[in-house]
Parts: sequence; structure tokens; C-alpha cells
Amino acid sequence: MKKRLFSLLIPAFFASVTLVSCKKDKPLTSENNEVSTTKDGNEYIVDTLNSKIEWKGYKIFKSENTSHFGTIKFESGDVTVKDDKLESGKFVADMNSLTSVDLKDKAEQLEKLNGHLKSNDFFEVEKFPTASYEITKVAASVEGDYNTLLDGNLTIKGITKPVQFKANVSVKNGEVSIASEPKDIKREEFGVKFQAPAENGVIKDEVTLQINIKALEKR
Repeated sequence: MKKRLFSLLIPAFFASVTLVSCKKDKPLTSENNEVSTTKDGNEYIVDTLNSKIEWKGYKIFKSENTSHFGTIKFESGDVTVKDDKLESGKFVADMNSLTSVDLKDKAEQLEKLNGHLKSNDFFEVEKFPTASYEITKVAASVEGDYNTLLDGNLTIKGITKPVQFKANVSVKNGEVSIASEPKDIKREEFGVKFQAPAENGVIKDEVTLQINIKALEKR
């Protein structure tokens, strides 16, 4: 009887271990997130000269120079419009263009900060020259200051996480504009884990991002 019970328990045990292992080890990629957008509609190309990401990073436990802010340019991007409404989109950021704005008049400090942010301590730009955001769902918003909810996959340093932005979206006269809310993301979730020495001020995990897109209808 004991032998029979043992033979019944062994397969059940391994089946449960396999199930748990599969759930635990499934990586988070864009393929695992629900995508309800399509490419049906008219294509618009991002105007990279008039589009940008605004960023802001913060220190705590320090009374001066508690934050830096700046911009990142887009390398490329496109959106699809269907029935005069945003249907889908993907935007690729040029991480080599990352720069501070608050230090624009302080050349030496600007060069030092930009170099540090692009180094292996932060965004490893040589290894990961681009970041991206791909919209997976577009929904109208009837509350607050923004008319649209954008669900999508944000990829930084090869790590992809789902991120939702509230945004004001406008489609008119052959042009699409997207202006998102300032959105805090946790940099450590994307492998940006540098911590400054305590005497220089502790760097907060949260980085604020704001996306501003202008796209023109493809002719």
C-alpha cells in the first residue's frame, strides 16, 4: 500500500513543481502583454526635430542641487490613425542625445554629468544606444486633464516593462500630437541601480518622464 501511494505522489509532485517553475520563470516581454492595437489606418511619421522626452532625476538628503532635468531626442517613430483616432505607435529614443538642460550654461559640469549618465553606472549607452515605447492599447479618458490613456511597453537597457501614460492626443490637419503627463518610473526596475556616496546625496529611484510627440502624415 505504501509503495502504491508513493508511486502516485511522485508524478503529482513533479507536475506541481513544473507548473510553479513555468509561472515563475516566464519573462516579462512585450509578447506577454495584451496588445489590442493594430496597424490598420493611415501612417504618420514622428517629426524627430520637434519631438522629445523630458526627464527629471532627484537627490534626497541634500539641501542644494537636489535635481537635474533635461531631454532625450527621438531616433525614429511612427503612429497609425484610424477614423481620426490614434490607433497604435512606437517611438525609439536616441540615448546618445541624453543631456541636462539645467546645466546648459555650465559646460564643464554639463559634460561631466552627461558622461556619467551615459556610462555603465547609469544607462550604458554604448551597449544600449536606444530605448523605446510601443503602444499596446489606446483608450479614451473622460476624467482629469488628459483625454487619452496609453498602455504600452517601455524598454530601457533591454528590459521591458508595461507602463501607462495619461496623455492629450490630437489628430488634425495631417498632424498627430501626443503630450503625456509627467510619469514617475523606477529606474532600478530597468537595471539603472547606481547609488551615489552618501556625502553627495542619495539618488531617488524615481525618474520623471514626459513624452512630447509630433507626427506628420506619410505622403
